[in-house]
Amino acid sequence: MNRDYKLLTPGPLTTTRTVKEEMLFDHCTWDDDYKAITQKIRADLLELAHCDPSRYTVVLMQGSGTFGVESVLTSVIGADEKVLLCTNGAYGDRQVKICEHAGIDHVRYAEPYDRIPDAARVERILDADPSITHVSMIHSETTSGLLNDIESVARVAKEHGCTMIVDAMSSFGGVDIPVADWGIDFIVSSANKCIQGVPGFSFIICDKAKLEAARGKARSLSLDLWDQWNTLEKDNGKWRYTSPTHVVLAFNRALDEMREEGGIPARSARYARNNRMLIARMKALGFGTFLKDHQGPIITTFTYPQGADFDFADMYAFIKERGYAIYPGKLTDEETFRLGNIGEIYPDDIVRVTELFAMYMAERGLLKPCAGTGDVAEAIAAMDRASQAI
Repeated sequence: MNRDYKLLTPGPLTTTRTVKEEMLFDHCTWDDDYKAITQKIRADLLELAHCDPSRYTVVLMQGSGTFGVESVLTSVIGADEKVLLCTNGAYGDRQVKICEHAGIDHVRYAEPYDRIPDAARVERILDADPSITHVSMIHSETTSGLLNDIESVARVAKEHGCTMIVDAMSSFGGVDIPVADWGIDFIVSSANKCIQGVPGFSFIICDKAKLEAARGKARSLSLDLWDQWNTLEKDNGKWRYTSPTHVVLAFNRALDEMREEGGIPARSARYARNNRMLIARMKALGFGTFLKDHQGPIITTFTYPQGADFDFADMYAFIKERGYAIYPGKLTDEETFRLGNIGEIYPDDIVRVTELFAMYMAERGLLKPCAGTGDVAEAIAAMDRASQAI
């Protein structure tokens, strides 16, 4: 089995060797040097979010990004409060499931997977239902690759006195988000996304006053956001329960490497260039994009050329054997697949993986009907022209 391949996914993603090598060292969760690393991570994340540490704080939470989202929803929405869930993909749908399981009072505003929630519609919902106290939505909905307008929705939420919750799982660090300026009270992301660490914990950037107000509201012991924060503060970086020490060390290194790259501006520019190149080159092969508007720079959903018979499993195996793992679609109505372009992925990778698509299509007799030529070299030249034009 080929284990030497890169991940074209929205996370977990391809990391650097130096990030992985940090996990060769063992740390005790009680040691002052380990606690100092935790505190550094918290401070670094506040800086990335453009947040004043007198107003905002960071809570690290064991588990995947979903653990972090569930921690917020089940910790900050009280028994006598209600949340408006703005959804347009699988991860918004997951928030609905979390609320249903936890018995959280909620109302749902759903848009199709290719449309963003409209701030004016949110305003009408809040006007009609003054019992709504919280608003929650996804920023980068990787079901489709769409980037939602959290700034406009947060503004409406603030005007109505609501607490704003954002799942920025696959966007934080890859898209600049001025958390305080946009009026976001809780924003959740994960170690294994745009900061390019490895899976094992999520992090929540919180308005301190809103977090203090959540004391005693939690429906879970291990996911109690206020109690996790209180322990981190009281014990100067000590996690409440056993923390994923190796993952924390890797994440600290990933933060340093992000700074060395040039921070969010440089990383965001690299991801955006990857994404534009990818779309241009795939279109030259005949693949369309599911989204017509609001395409984000993290992951793209592609549709197959009309009239061509593709076998995703066969295509996946061909490309993986040659160095890249792609992603199946996550839509219900159309046959699609997805290609992520975050992590340690560069323009050379985009060139290489699209060349592999051309080679695959040629071997399966699909290149000429889809790209207009049966010659791989001609198809690659067409892709080169398309990417040079962006």
